[in-house]
Amino acid sequence: MPPSISAFQAAYIGIEVLIALVSVPGNMLVIWAVKVNQALRDATFCFIVSLAVADVAVGALVIPLAILINIGPQTYFHTCLMVACPVLILTQSSILALLAIAVDRYLRVKIPLRYKTVVTPRRAVVAIVGCWILSFVVGLTPMFGWNNLSAVERAWVANGSVGEPVIKCQFEKVISMEYMVYFNFFVWVLPPLLLMVFIYLEVFYLIRKQLNRKVSASSGDPQKYYGKELKIAKSLALILFLFALSWLPLHILNCITLFCPSCHKPRLLMYIAIFLTHGNSAMNPIVYAFRIQKFRVTFLKIWNDHFRCQPAPPIDEDPPEERPDD
Repeated sequence: MPPSISAFQAAYIGIEVLIALVSVPGNMLVIWAVKVNQALRDATFCFIVSLAVADVAVGALVIPLAILINIGPQTYFHTCLMVACPVLILTQSSILALLAIAVDRYLRVKIPLRYKTVVTPRRAVVAIVGCWILSFVVGLTPMFGWNNLSAVERAWVANGSVGEPVIKCQFEKVISMEYMVYFNFFVWVLPPLLLMVFIYLEVFYLIRKQLNRKVSASSGDPQKYYGKELKIAKSLALILFLFALSWLPLHILNCITLFCPSCHKPRLLMYIAIFLTHGNSAMNPIVYAFRIQKFRVTFLKIWNDHFRCQPAPPIDEDPPEERPDD
């Protein structure tokens, strides 16, 4: 008999479904925009596509699995473990994509004349593949043994049961908090976030320095070139800020779980932290639409061509950028 669903769980499921219904179409639109607009084909936007793919998977895969875990079905231990691991993979993929974007923007302002020879499409693809491979290794580490199986087996045997343990499937039941804090957070989340903060600070410093000196750039117009770089860097830094704002609360709660097992964590606070992590997947397309003109123009063209049946004029491959914010 399936477990009954409380009113609180029904509200949780409703919010999760709403997030998924925003995240999946929004990020599919990002991928579509890069496909149809040649001006969105440089390395930065390739990394943005990788980030969008991870966000689509959050809406299409992780959120349904999170709803399943919230209902708490009885499953075998390793079945539950497989349900819990995708979110780890996709989180890591998002972090590495954000790091690749930060490094790419740094190279654009540090070596503008040599950028296109250093950051080639082939190298960008290799970097994206490498990020996904590393994400699978980090996210699937619990499947290789760093999990709570030993503790669950001891309780299973103590009850006189035999065979593989059958448990109520919950994330903290199968995923080790030592893994989540010491390995996932302290190694693969916090250091990359701090590194990205440093990189963007350096990017802003270099751009301001170049704007003040008015040095030559590959575009022949330093004010235009570095002004555009400043605006895009601000938009991508906002993406990073929203990611950190969305994910740090849950990791802080994990630290409390590990270092203060007796501390009470309000159930509502846990749900808010989970909503933030999932909701982050829906935020990026909104930021792109409001902050990056090339995306905004392409989104409007797609809307007019395919949904309003009113073909728009051809996209300007390099539309004039708005005046950068001071």
